[in-house]
Amino acid sequence: MNGIVINIDPVALRIAHFELRWYSIFVVLAIVAAVLITLRESKRKGIPTEEIISLVPWVLIGGIVGARLFHVIDRWDFYAGHLLHIFSLQQGGLAIWGALAGGGIAVVVYALVKRISFGRLADAITPGLLVAQMIGRLACTVNGDAYGGVTSLPWGFIYIHPGAMIPDNLRGVPTHPYPVYEMLWNGLILLYVMKHRSFFSKDGLLFLTYIAYYGLGRLLLTFVRQEKIWFWGLQEAQVVAIALIVASVALFIFLSRRSGRKATSEGTA
Repeated sequence: MNGIVINIDPVALRIAHFELRWYSIFVVLAIVAAVLITLRESKRKGIPTEEIISLVPWVLIGGIVGARLFHVIDRWDFYAGHLLHIFSLQQGGLAIWGALAGGGIAVVVYALVKRISFGRLADAITPGLLVAQMIGRLACTVNGDAYGGVTSLPWGFIYIHPGAMIPDNLRGVPTHPYPVYEMLWNGLILLYVMKHRSFFSKDGLLFLTYIAYYGLGRLLLTFVRQEKIWFWGLQEAQVVAIALIVASVALFIFLSRRSGRKATSEGTA
């Protein structure tokens, strides 16, 4: 049986009844990385450091609530009978789209209250967000909660540890290493936005580019995952991806054209 055996205990440290999970460790590292990178990017955008520091807790709260809500909705057939498990965040189960939605709402509200450009804030957050997502998928790799379908490819993941969250029917079976696929895709997006970030003249275009490309990746890569089908043979993540691809591309075109018309009118004034 070809594949890469994953036999890592999701619990990194046990002391009496206390458990420190790898998932929690990677999530904290992801948050720290995102904040540090965003602080650096905010300086390029002329956003005061104190504004980013004040924004962080609200984005964290909104992102975690949204991420958990999306996950619970997607797997309500399980949580309907295990309501207390909804609050077991340390065991995993945070949906990226939900994190983006919840965190995005927090940024919008903060921008309105502080009268800061949402597009500028979103652009400053984008590189750090991509790095955080990549680190977060390391957590999923250990946890086994973002598994792919069965594969015969030599790089398939074979989860054998009893603590892994992969379903019993896939334990010991080579599956697509979905977290790795997404990390590679996000890495490509990160390289693109870092190389071309200076070419986006309008605030928000960089963030919209990230949403469109990430959505495309989720739409295609999710075909190798095994999740509940919503409709038309598509999973929750794919339905959300299609909606956001259409919205982000349409808004990108609108903002680009408006920026172009504004530049033309100023040039002829």
